[in-house]
Amino acid sequence: MGGRPVLPTLSKERLAGVTAASRSTRPATLNPAAEELTFVAADEQRDVESRLEGYAAQAGAIVVEGDSGLPTLTLKESFQASQITGREYLSAEEEYLFVAIRLLQERHLWGPRFFNETTATIRGSGERGDFSHALDVINRLRVSQRLPYGGTVEAEALVSATDQLREEVTGSYVQSSRLALRADIPLLRGAGSVAREDLIQAERDMVYAARDFERFRRSYFVDIASVYFDLLQIKARIGNQQRQLASLVALQRQTLAQVEAGRREAFERDNAENRVRQAQSDLAQLRESYILALDRFKIRLGLATGLAFDLSNDLIDPPEPETTLEEATRLALEYRLDLQNVRDRVEDTRRAVANAENDLLPDLNVGASVGIPTDPADLTGGLWIDPDETEYSASATLGLPLDREVERLNRRAAIVRLQRATRLYEQTRDEIAISVRAALRAVENARLQLSLAEEQVRINLKRKRGLELKRDTVDTQSFIDADNDLLNAENQRDRARTQLRNAVLQYLLESDQLRVKADGSFQPLPGM
Repeated sequence: MGGRPVLPTLSKERLAGVTAASRSTRPATLNPAAEELTFVAADEQRDVESRLEGYAAQAGAIVVEGDSGLPTLTLKESFQASQITGREYLSAEEEYLFVAIRLLQERHLWGPRFFNETTATIRGSGERGDFSHALDVINRLRVSQRLPYGGTVEAEALVSATDQLREEVTGSYVQSSRLALRADIPLLRGAGSVAREDLIQAERDMVYAARDFERFRRSYFVDIASVYFDLLQIKARIGNQQRQLASLVALQRQTLAQVEAGRREAFERDNAENRVRQAQSDLAQLRESYILALDRFKIRLGLATGLAFDLSNDLIDPPEPETTLEEATRLALEYRLDLQNVRDRVEDTRRAVANAENDLLPDLNVGASVGIPTDPADLTGGLWIDPDETEYSASATLGLPLDREVERLNRRAAIVRLQRATRLYEQTRDEIAISVRAALRAVENARLQLSLAEEQVRINLKRKRGLELKRDTVDTQSFIDADNDLLNAENQRDRARTQLRNAVLQYLLESDQLRVKADGSFQPLPGM
């Protein structure tokens, strides 16, 4: 096997800071007029075949028998590259990261939060042209904590200092401190688990995102494998076409010699020559299809389009499953991660109905506060608080639900969303059951098609060999028909083999039994 292709890395230019061009309100546009452009017409008699061969070589899409001399990209390496530079994978990973960031933000809001505010104010007042000035400095340090079932508790330390910038009889400097503890707790509306709704939903969203990301990894694995298998199928068709072209060229030469010897009519020579031209045209089209598909595959993996490599036939061939439609359906309904998300979102909407009903309750809040200041008689009390000067308060507030029309409408909307989510779950469940049954049937159908195609190849090979034994007595068209039938049978066999590989992987995906390792490669199940 050849060397591993070099994967691109993020350039420093992409990580550079904001430029002046990015701040411009009129980005530059390059759109030259027609007279500024130049078009060079090609010679119709140019060597098109050589040019196409060069294009194929530049694209790294040379298909030859044996070792091409190019570095080899295996299917496993394709999976690994897709998780390093694949744009789809990176975007899905970033979406997962965004959900994690939102959860961390919400968790932070439910932890102790510290704040410190320092305010400096200069005041001045004048009386008959005589002005006095004062400097006030206030520092407020507080910590706030949400309570699990509603409400908040806050502790605060306040230091206040005032300095008269002009000496007065009463003195120029005053300082005081205060410690305070406050609590505000709801008992009806907003109390209970509804108070933690944002945190609950953020935690559940993280689980949903983990399931979605893992489901994406498995689906992405199947997509990459399917593209790889399709490329190998096109490559196999090119090989089949090359073999047929070689056979037709040999037939053309033999027919030409027989015509020149007077043993065949001239039209048979023309038939052989026309079929060679058609085979050459088909080969050129297949090569173009392969080049285009290979370039798109490189883009999907995030590789440079100019990177030349060959594909390896070292593939994963998981065995076909031995199961029943009922068992496959049971496994899919039990294991499918996306179905579990839809099911749990029904619970989210049911919880939303309960939260909407909580909004219809009266407001009943209790509050309490305790404050310990410095001695008010001491103008420079500093940081020494005086417990004898403690202040406290307690309150209870009742708000009657006189206007809850908006809340009633919100409750009705929540009920409708619950009904919709329930229908979506039922629909998703039924669609998954249908898809996994279809996937299992596709495996059996692909096996049947492969068996039939392999038998067709055997029959057509036998037919062609029989004609070759009677070459002098069989007309040229019979040889051409035999070559065409053999080519079609070989292409059908390769197509059926690809369909079988895809069908097995698709069944594992539909039943969610597919497992992908951390490096993106296939993880066989026990019994494979």
